[in-house]
Amino acid sequence: MGPIGSGTGGRRRALAEINVTPLVDVMLVLLIISMVAAPMLQRGIHLELPATKTATEIREARIEVSIDRDGRIRINDRPIHAELLEDRMQSIAATAPDETVFLRADKLLPYGEVLVVMDRIRTAGITRVSLVTVPLERAERRGGS
Repeated sequence: MGPIGSGTGGRRRALAEINVTPLVDVMLVLLIISMVAAPMLQRGIHLELPATKTATEIREARIEVSIDRDGRIRINDRPIHAELLEDRMQSIAATAPDETVFLRADKLLPYGEVLVVMDRIRTAGITRVSLVTVPLERAERRGGS
């Protein structure tokens, strides 16, 4: 006979439990990384749009031109140089002449800069340009004007 607890033939039995502690540690680290990274992955650029009483919701915005406070221009959230804006708008006007372009500009941007961009869009052949605003009630709830 062998020693007590040695099992059959002096061999030890394999431990049949899985240690899940390392798995839980890795999952918690991944969860924290995703929670920290999620706000940075926000779509679009932050603009403070002007507020108006007659603002309505845009149902289907296909082409959006955005101008941020620094004067950087984007078409559908993709940066574009101001000199190339007119060429891009010409190609849009050629393929879809009745397309509406929605112009979003930060409320602190000088009026003249917005008009220059609007003029470039219209010079390219786009006849329908809509200025995007937010409803006045929503702006008042945020504490802005």
